[in-house]
Amino acid sequence: MAVAHAPAGHDRVSPTPTEPGPGRRRQLGWLLTLPGLGWLALFFALPIALLFSTSLMVPVPGGDIGQFEPAFRVANYTEALAEYWPTFVRSFAYGLLATVLALLIGYPLAYVVAVKCRRFPTLQALLLVLIIAPFFTSFILRTIAWRQILADEGVVVQTMQALALLPGDGRLTATSFAVVAGLTYNFVPFMTLPIYASLERLDLRYVEAGQDLYAGPWTTFRTVTWPLSLPGVVAGTLLTFIPASGDYVNAALLGTSRTQMIGNVIESRFFRIVDYPTAAALSFLLMATILVIVFLYIRRAGTEDLV
Repeated sequence: MAVAHAPAGHDRVSPTPTEPGPGRRRQLGWLLTLPGLGWLALFFALPIALLFSTSLMVPVPGGDIGQFEPAFRVANYTEALAEYWPTFVRSFAYGLLATVLALLIGYPLAYVVAVKCRRFPTLQALLLVLIIAPFFTSFILRTIAWRQILADEGVVVQTMQALALLPGDGRLTATSFAVVAGLTYNFVPFMTLPIYASLERLDLRYVEAGQDLYAGPWTTFRTVTWPLSLPGVVAGTLLTFIPASGDYVNAALLGTSRTQMIGNVIESRFFRIVDYPTAAALSFLLMATILVIVFLYIRRAGTEDLV
């Protein structure tokens, strides 16, 4: 048994606490994961299983609208995909555009806050608060605000018409532009914060070393800053693309039936048409497609340093 040395002048010694062995630590680790596993089982795995079961149901013969019975009708998937594949393509195109625009806006913003303002902690904290300030208001309220910003009688439209950037009878609301703009605005913080976390850990001595080797600003950024910030870029693009592709609020408030996304179709099938199997099949197809895209993206980008 290990003992602690007594101070000079004292004869009594006290034993050190016994540390748990590897087996006990492993059991303690599993016990700590039980709440999280239970939460996932109850609120993720079980709903997913019920959704999959619903996607294979068939209408009850002679039953009322909204009455379905258990079955295994795989044709629900093929029929849903055949009817709504253009909406799928439009949803992922909008999500991709919003992700690229959010990256173009969020990266310089994160760079200024994390690198240029590093010597000014108060200013850095203030800018971070401003980045997350939109979260202090409702997602729907922020989206509705864009309807006023892009309204036909608004400053944006009238200015663009005066500069001949928009025809005299042109408009921005109820267009693809408005939907993508709303998606980009709402998800910019999801892109900016992970990139900031990566750039905030950037050792500026690497940048100074590149400059000492006579590398220009662009070369230093391309060979030093960008590779070291890639974990944040990967995390930000995932946090932006996944919810943006499945979003339906922006398309519902800023678009029309011609710009609706797959989330709008699912919402309509669930709550208006009361076609639960088709809505569940579309939900599963959306989830499966996003999983495949994310898997390929992560395989390409790597996840070793993912924040």
